[in-house]
This record gives sequence, C-alpha cells and structure tokens, in this order.
Amino acid sequence: MSARFPVARPRRLRRTPALRRMVAETRLSPADLVLPMFVKEGIAEAQPVSSMPGVVQHTRDSLRKAAHEAVEAGVGGLILFGIPAVKDGTGSAADDPDGIVQLALRDLGSDLGDATVIMTDLCLDEYTDHGHCGIVTASGEIDNDATLERYASIAVAQAEAGTAVIGPSGMMDGQVAAIRAALDGAGYPELPIMGYSAKYASAYYGPFREAAECAPRFGDRSTHQQDPANADEAVREVLLDIDEGADMVMVKPAGAYLDVIRRVRDTVAVPVVAYQVSGEYAMIEAAAEKGWIDRDRTIMESLLSIRRAGADIALTYWATEVARRLARAD
Repeated sequence: MSARFPVARPRRLRRTPALRRMVAETRLSPADLVLPMFVKEGIAEAQPVSSMPGVVQHTRDSLRKAAHEAVEAGVGGLILFGIPAVKDGTGSAADDPDGIVQLALRDLGSDLGDATVIMTDLCLDEYTDHGHCGIVTASGEIDNDATLERYASIAVAQAEAGTAVIGPSGMMDGQVAAIRAALDGAGYPELPIMGYSAKYASAYYGPFREAAECAPRFGDRSTHQQDPANADEAVREVLLDIDEGADMVMVKPAGAYLDVIRRVRDTVAVPVVAYQVSGEYAMIEAAAEKGWIDRDRTIMESLLSIRRAGADIALTYWATEVARRLARAD
C-alpha cells in the first residue's frame, strides 16, 4: 500500500449504510444457519428452558410447528436432540426405532420433505442414566471401543428414520470411522457425517445440560473432550475425522474459539461448522435483559464474527429469528 492520508481515506466507504452494505466482506444468509431443537418424550406441552429464554423442550407437535416456522424463515437446517422418558446405562432409547428422535425424524420428514436439511446429533449423554457420552466401566471410565459399537447402532437407527446428516458429538477416538462403516454396511453410503471434530471441554455448555437433561452424575468429560488450552490438537482431530470419512467438521464452542475456526478453515477443504453454544446464547440474553447491551446488534455481531473467522455454517439458537431479520433487511 503506497497511498497515505490525506489521499487514503478508508472512511469514504463507510459514509452511508448502502456503501457499507456494498463493500461488506462478510455476509450472513439464512441458509448458513442451523437451528438446534430439543424434543422430549412424555410431555404434554413444550417446556421452557429456564437458563435459555426463548428455548423450549418440544413435544412432537410443537417441534413440527417450530420446524415449519424455521423453514418458512429460510433457515438452512435443523438439528435434533432427544430426551427420552426412560434412561439406562447403555442409552438403549437412542437406537430404539420408536425412540423420540426417530419418531421426530419421521414426523419432520413427512412434513418437510427436502425443504430443509434435518440433522441429528449422535451421542449417549441424553440417553444414559449416568449422563456420560459412552459406556461406563465398573471403575467409572468411558470405554471408548464399546461406545463405538453403540454409536454405530444409533447411526443406523437414525438413518433408517430419515436423517439427512449425522453429527457424532461424543469425541470418542475412531467414532467417524465406526459410523461410516456402519452406514455403508447398512446401505447408506450417501449419508453425510458432520464430525464434532474439535469439541472442547467447555464451561459454556451449562444451559444445554439443563435443556437436554444430560449433566454427568459424576466426574466430567475432560478425558474425551478437548482441553481448552490446545489448538494444534484441534487441527489433528479435524484431520483424523476427515481421514475417517467426515464430510463436514465442527468447532464447538464458537465465540471463544474463533482462532481455532480460522486455523481449521485454513487447513481443510470441506465445510467448516461452528456451534454457538448454549452459554453463548444465555450470556447475551441475560446481559440484554439487564439492559447492558443492545441485544439485536450483539446477536448479529456474534454471528458475523463466527462467519468472518471462517465458518461456513453456524448452529445457533437464534437461527429462525436471525433468518427473519435478514429477510426483512433484503
């Protein structure tokens, strides 16, 4: 750059909203957004999540209504999390053909067809009575390889129920390879996998654990989720997942890990997903309720920062609201 002030005046391109819009380097589109949704078995009406204002545990009927609203707003996809009525040590409801997620998939598939991308989270923590992401040994350890067998079975059950994308989130070693082999063996070689490849052992998940009723009864998840201190490890995890057959890779959480999103984006040639998690949502909503921040501007700025860091797709609980706002702006 050779020009200097007063010849160079960057403010010229900031003078009006129309100019700023024209030269914006990063844009949000409804199609970039995925709405996480919770569906709970055995409830008669939707249950508000106290730590996430505006988010609910859905009934099958309320889920269908909210899904229609999201699709009408232009949201790119939905991802389902299930809460069964009965939990046990192996999470048997997770691959039950009549389990809550499988039933919800059939509902939404019948209602929406190909109008949106219906995704499913694949993990065991919502389904186990101990709240951990896998099979627990007598000594209280997570049995990685025994857990892979459960993940493979769940993947096939979700495929048979009509999921369009499977998102394994348990951070077990080899989970993508096990799921890919199971899907291919069951006749679903075309079904994509969205790896939760760099999922950190984060304090930002607290409200989600209320929503999904999946807080661990003992210990924590530090033996399988990533240490927040590590970024090189995230790149390694991502590359391992791609080698095992992941079609998309995710960084989770998003806001505190924008540097990791950028490193992953610069490393891989597949879509990069970022999950704006429950704690990120709750903090903005709480601060806005106090009047400390401008809620709408903060939401948009947070999502723009995730896209600017390199994420192609953002999972966010504001997906429907933001999609509507973007449509009005157009």
